[in-house]
Amino acid sequence: MRTSIATVSLSGSLTEKLTAAARAGFDGVEIFENDLLASPLTPEDIRARCADLGLTVDLYQPMRDVEAVPGDEFARNLWRARHKFELMRRLGADTVLVCSSVSPQAVDDDALAAEQLSRLADLARDFGIRVAYEALAWGRHVSTYDHAWRIVESAGHPALGTCLDSFHILSRGSDPKGIEDIPGEKIFFLQLADAPLLAMDVLQWSRHYRCFPGQGGFDVAGLVRHVLRTGYEGPLSLEVFNDVFRQAEAGPTAVDARRSLLVLQEAVGRAALPGPVVPTGVAFAELVTPDAEPLTTLLGALGFTRTARHRGKPVALWEQGDARILVNTGPAVRRDGTQLAAIGLESPDPAAAARRAEALLAPVLPRRRAPEDAPLDAVAAPDGTELFFCATGRPGLPDWRADFEDTGAAPAATGLRIDHLALTQPWHHFDEAALFHHGVLGLHAQESVDVADPYGLLRSRAVTNADGSVRIALTVGPAPTDDTVHAQHIALATDDVVASARRFRAAGGSLLPVPANYYDDLAARFEFADGELETYRDLGILYDRDAQGVFRHCYTRTVGRVFLELVQRDDGYRGYGAANAPVRLAAQHAVRALTGG
Repeated sequence: MRTSIATVSLSGSLTEKLTAAARAGFDGVEIFENDLLASPLTPEDIRARCADLGLTVDLYQPMRDVEAVPGDEFARNLWRARHKFELMRRLGADTVLVCSSVSPQAVDDDALAAEQLSRLADLARDFGIRVAYEALAWGRHVSTYDHAWRIVESAGHPALGTCLDSFHILSRGSDPKGIEDIPGEKIFFLQLADAPLLAMDVLQWSRHYRCFPGQGGFDVAGLVRHVLRTGYEGPLSLEVFNDVFRQAEAGPTAVDARRSLLVLQEAVGRAALPGPVVPTGVAFAELVTPDAEPLTTLLGALGFTRTARHRGKPVALWEQGDARILVNTGPAVRRDGTQLAAIGLESPDPAAAARRAEALLAPVLPRRRAPEDAPLDAVAAPDGTELFFCATGRPGLPDWRADFEDTGAAPAATGLRIDHLALTQPWHHFDEAALFHHGVLGLHAQESVDVADPYGLLRSRAVTNADGSVRIALTVGPAPTDDTVHAQHIALATDDVVASARRFRAAGGSLLPVPANYYDDLAARFEFADGELETYRDLGILYDRDAQGVFRHCYTRTVGRVFLELVQRDDGYRGYGAANAPVRLAAQHAVRALTGG
């Protein structure tokens, strides 16, 4: 299907928005009136620019407060509409969006609304224009799509149809099944937006919190299926009002928007994409650092052994049990501290996983590779983390470990494994990251969680495969510039966190100190065996329970922008210790204040 995007969904000047939409692969745009008014380009210039970019102007919007008003007011509305239609003819737009009235002059009279909309459509037809009537969720008298359709049907004018908007329909809890009663040729336009499920005024919800399909809580795909059953043949168009998108760079936002429509079209059976290839495990996590000593000291205390080194790059492989961590000290490493730069994902079919990623606008990254190196494909997540598609130890497929030479040191046969990874997202890419990991990798996105930080709120949303062998927690800090405490981290699973913590401390490792008040609170909330709580207090181990089981975890000190976590999951615990995150964050802030790092 053709795809379109409203210019209000992107940041920047109108020229920047059009360029971003075209580069992302959209077929057309909705020109929002404010963008036109603020542009130095004439309507003819904009029309030519769109043509040069391969974009059609699918809709001009909005025209407000037109119908069901006193006669003298409607005469002024027709005079206003004539000027708009003349402008649209210059612009090359053949459909105008008319929103249901919110004017205090509007009366509750469907017959009058139908008669005046019919007269407006008469005028529009003279200019070769169609009128798409939309029910605003907060319309004064018309606020539901079925009410708007009854008025359009009553008017019976060939140049008058309806515009359906997923936000206006789903935010009111309307049943979209009734859409199937509308003839497809009378649905002149379809606008799509998702949104998180919030309990707030619908106008504020609409103006600030819409997002792209697949990023919120609405069943947008279900609504689109109802629309397609009518025979609708117009574009799928995005109209998203979002404070974050208005501040983010237009290019990446447009790519995110286009990806959302590709995933949506796949969901409704209108896009033949390479199927999802869900990762089955974590092959490795790669840390880059300008100074390997603090990091290798930390890994050594955790029981990791340097088992191999890359033949041609300054990359060492450290192993402990089933956990593998690469330490990269190359000259291209950024000088702002240790960072989690890449994740190796075990893939049932690495080549198919790469094809899926490229079809969803995540191209395979160019790599500096010697002729003898394993052909390993990687794509970039929205935060810049490289995701490699791996087939470790599988006959007939390239194995990344073939690029390494053994040091002769063997890792411990039993021990740790990677439980999950936490990636800090740029403040304007949080929703994009969840859609990327779901759409490109096929991971299931869990509900977003807000965590109290001493200096604001931290948002976190985990993505995981079905059996939990791949878990990635996506987080965003309370401020765009605060990325030190809200660092990336690697959680290492152990069968006995107390024993692991004791071994780490005995080897010279430093665990994050936890305030005594936390343990006083634990004593009031849970029952523990004799001495158990004292052990947790001594080692800085935190404790949580959910309906499935128990979670015990503790943290190392931060190295650069990375820290490690030791976790023990018992009896099927599914979470990540979110209830303890405020305590951990406060403790990290305290250590930073004392040590300056």
